[in-house]
Amino acid sequence: MRKFLTAIFILSLIITPAFSSNSDEFNFNFPRARQNTLNDWAMASQIVQNIQRPNIPAKEIRLNLTSSEARDAHKIIQEAIDKTSSEGGGKIIIPAGEYICNGPIVLKNNIELNLEEGAKILFSPEPSCYLPVVKTRWEGTELMNYSPMIYAYGQHDIALTGAGTIDGNSESVFHSWKKLEKPDQQALRLMGAAGTPVENRIFGEGHYLRPCIIEINYCERVLLENYTVMNSPFWINHINCSKHVQVRGLKVNSMFANNDGIDVESSKYVLIEKNIFRTGDDSVVVKSGRDYDGRKVGLPSKYVVIRQNDMGGEDGIALGSEMSGGIAYVFFEDNILRDGDSAVRFKANLDRGGTCEHIRVRNMKIGNFKNFIWFQLNYPGELGGNFPTVYKDLVFENITVESLSEKLFECHAPKGYPLQDVMLKDVNIIKSANSNFILENVSNLVINNFKINDQNINGVLSSF
Repeated sequence: MRKFLTAIFILSLIITPAFSSNSDEFNFNFPRARQNTLNDWAMASQIVQNIQRPNIPAKEIRLNLTSSEARDAHKIIQEAIDKTSSEGGGKIIIPAGEYICNGPIVLKNNIELNLEEGAKILFSPEPSCYLPVVKTRWEGTELMNYSPMIYAYGQHDIALTGAGTIDGNSESVFHSWKKLEKPDQQALRLMGAAGTPVENRIFGEGHYLRPCIIEINYCERVLLENYTVMNSPFWINHINCSKHVQVRGLKVNSMFANNDGIDVESSKYVLIEKNIFRTGDDSVVVKSGRDYDGRKVGLPSKYVVIRQNDMGGEDGIALGSEMSGGIAYVFFEDNILRDGDSAVRFKANLDRGGTCEHIRVRNMKIGNFKNFIWFQLNYPGELGGNFPTVYKDLVFENITVESLSEKLFECHAPKGYPLQDVMLKDVNIIKSANSNFILENVSNLVINNFKINDQNINGVLSSF
């Protein structure tokens, strides 16, 4: 049953955790949401320090693209990548100019692909250019599909840099596939739920699942830096099952369907900083796989720091709904959220399973949104599963919101698996049309110095 509640009690918790780390995992005692988060943010700083940069040899290769080669730069770029990687690696420079690319660019070990300012790679609009199929992940389920336009799988020490532009092509046939994808989408999800071998999940010619424009899979030590990206067919920057990844200084301007700015999926030690996102869907999303397939892969997203970004998308920050492998130790700091639908939207359903915990959000400036925080843990599912997701231990602090037109805080969690231990601290909602907390299965929502329409609220809310 929904309940519309106001503050009840005042609670103060001060607990000091222990902190240590080794080369790959932290041993960090995160007690439940509490007032003093200084030690938590010390962990965020340590995560950033522990992220390893790619090792790219000093060798530089500046491509000499003639006018004839500019009609299809794909062959010369890929040959340079393959040759340089086989010789130990180096930096391949794309000079200023516009280059048509009639096929995917596949990044290899110890390669930095650098687009100089004024360089533009315009990818072919024809889906046939992105065959044969490659192993990838689509909305959290593994499959064999059309290749992303820039793709890496199982590589180490790779970088995509420079002030140039990566253009998925506004005339791409892929953009028309949104209305055609439903049968393939459902078929893939059933294959994932049934455990069909990935090599038998083939969705190439005759199918309509759009690829990402940039996708990094099972890679280690990755840098994505400074480029502009536009007109993506699907998700824009997809970091999947990778570790030690830095994404900084990007300018993302892509407004087609499902154009998330960046999706971090089943990855750890990830830094996303100082990017500008203008997207047709969510700005920044953290995920970890869908349903049985995601639980089978079993790789959580952990140790992710997202800071100093300018976000302008449908939703600002999101966790899920594909998060069956779990999400933990995610830190959002000093971000700006422009106008949109929901500033914070965390999603799950009974097909998913998994646990999302130890999430910290602070120092956020939010513009004009419909909703502030929405825990949509009854997100639509197709399989009729019974794998509840647990969201617990989240702190939101030092946040200013210009205006809300619809919902302040809403949560719908499955029976017996409440949203647990959430703190809202030092929050100022300057103008809101609604002051209700809509709670279904919530335990220990702590509110401290929460101002809405000039009214202060302090207390604890629970609803079952």
